[in-house]
Amino acid sequence: MTATLAVLLGCVPLASAQHDGAGIVLAPAFSAAELVAPPQSGWLTNGGNIFNQRYVPLTQIDRDNVAGLKGVWRTHLNGSGLDPKYSGEATPVAHEGVIYISTGADDVFAISVETGEFLWTYSANIDPAVDTVCCGWTNRGVALGDGKVFIGQLDAKLVALDQRTGEPVWITQTERWEDGFTITSAPVYYDGMIITGFAGADRGTRGQVKAYDADDGSLLWTFYTVPGPGEFGHDTWPADSDVWRYGGASVWQTPAIDPELGMAYFSTGNAGPDYNGAMRAGDNLFSASIVAIDVRTGEYRWHFQEVHHDIWDYDASNPVLLFDAVIDGRERKGIVEVGKTGFAYFLDRETGEPLIGIEERPVPQEPRQATAATQPYPLGEPVVPQSVDVAPLGFELINQGRIFTPFYGPEPVIARPSIWGGASWPPNSYDPVRETLFVCASDFPGTFSGGHYELETPIHSESWTGGSSGRPPLPRLGQFVAMDVKTNTAVWRTQWPDQCYSGSVATAGGLVFTGRNDGRIIALDSDTGMQLWEFQTGAGMNTPPAVFGHEGEQYVVTLSAGNALIGSPRGDSVWLFSLNGTLEPASPGDTPLLPQLSMDTGPLAEPDLARGADLYRQTCLPCHGDDGRGGHGGGAPLDALGEIDTVRAIVGNGINDMPPFGAALTAQQILDVSAYLLEELAPPP
Repeated sequence: MTATLAVLLGCVPLASAQHDGAGIVLAPAFSAAELVAPPQSGWLTNGGNIFNQRYVPLTQIDRDNVAGLKGVWRTHLNGSGLDPKYSGEATPVAHEGVIYISTGADDVFAISVETGEFLWTYSANIDPAVDTVCCGWTNRGVALGDGKVFIGQLDAKLVALDQRTGEPVWITQTERWEDGFTITSAPVYYDGMIITGFAGADRGTRGQVKAYDADDGSLLWTFYTVPGPGEFGHDTWPADSDVWRYGGASVWQTPAIDPELGMAYFSTGNAGPDYNGAMRAGDNLFSASIVAIDVRTGEYRWHFQEVHHDIWDYDASNPVLLFDAVIDGRERKGIVEVGKTGFAYFLDRETGEPLIGIEERPVPQEPRQATAATQPYPLGEPVVPQSVDVAPLGFELINQGRIFTPFYGPEPVIARPSIWGGASWPPNSYDPVRETLFVCASDFPGTFSGGHYELETPIHSESWTGGSSGRPPLPRLGQFVAMDVKTNTAVWRTQWPDQCYSGSVATAGGLVFTGRNDGRIIALDSDTGMQLWEFQTGAGMNTPPAVFGHEGEQYVVTLSAGNALIGSPRGDSVWLFSLNGTLEPASPGDTPLLPQLSMDTGPLAEPDLARGADLYRQTCLPCHGDDGRGGHGGGAPLDALGEIDTVRAIVGNGINDMPPFGAALTAQQILDVSAYLLEELAPPP
């Protein structure tokens, strides 16, 4: 750390850091104060700080000069995460001139800020037989602390890597992936602990958060997000059934921590089975909730449920964010999460009580689904619309397609938003000076069906949803919204013609950086939402950027890798940007390691149905289901597809709200999966 950097950027050197190995400065056992402080000379946690605020108080890059931002270097990650099943969603971590980044394959790279060269690499070598992954193979980042880099893997292993070499220090098999458990979120390092949540709700698992000793990987405590017998909340599940054992409530993101209050906070996914409420009468705690626990013991402190007895897959998959603000004349300690409902839930993080006001309002009922009598409605305004104006061709609107419209049976019912609506996993950012929350959301109606048949005990390699969701022929739009945290109302909105599927970072320079599916990273004016800069990275920009200072210069770093669920162009690039950069934008789809793309012509081999089946499981199954009749991601049933050339055109170019996969799959891959669809899942009549 130099005096120049401290003067220019106002950075405070980290205490007790030591130099060792390949020029890497080992991270200390960060203090609570260091982890709460907004990031400046580095980006120490997945959320920028352990409040998950993703705000940087640096001003070297601002509204007046951001147009001059260019690439310093672009580094390819050896093709890691390029296959169709992978998604790039990891936020980089940066410390003392080194960037640590993970890919959808759970590989980790340590990269020099100065040169873009690898200092070490770690290959996870995940067994391709892992078949319990919900929504594409992905990883959302690593944790750093006490000389180690920590990653949770899709095979449910938690791994500590030596920060000097990338070699494993310890490996803990936290759960069995064969039982439906995977880890996709970035863990958080705090006070000698590594805390992580688990995915698996759609595979019939019981959600949980666990803490491990950072020194040796031993288990310290477990908090189950579905209470067992004798635990608070267990009476919100049927007394005559063991469905709670498979009750879901996954934790998809990195918890936030308040050291002063001694609490860790997280939000939870939907109850399981997703669309079959008949099996699980009651509110189903702690699904679709914000939960606070004691960070040292894992003991329950408070909860707030966003959706009672969720049957719409309205899970709270967005990271919680902690903030302090003056509300109604009082300094308040707040917490906020924006759900797939499209509501922002502002609470007091000491008590869990609403900060702005949340009303329980009656909602339409479907007794066969054991629907809840009321649902929470936050005062203010939602981030996206919650009703449908006009029925699309072939559909009848019930209850005007409003949020919480119930359903029962195989006939699809439209509701807005869908499971793709509101805010999903992409993290929001918060500007504490403007007291503004920046939300990446999607305006997207959907269809729901299910609840009409009893499910057997789950087979963890298969979806356990009890129904399906779909995509009616209505626009699928993105919205990037600035919300006033004092009133829960929009300061400004921007609308995109595609889904918003990238997190953001805010800076004191009056900027918000975020990504677009077509490969652009963009900068918006914090006060108006006007776009001030864009740069084409060559692949889908579906990862949250990070911003930090090093040796007197402010940098923006991001992974450009694409996303399996969105169908955005595949890539394996890490880009570093600064005002002194000289690299010009890439071309869309500019990934040298990719094979010939589907838009290129040339002779193809005979279709391979086995390869097609693998591609279907990797790329199509999350949306279209195990049997092609519709799945967790809202894909339409695969029937009456037509001839092979028609199917190839649909896969390559997209149709209605299905994204095109022509930039993610080769021509041969499209032929293979199309032939499999026709031969095995949707043979012509």
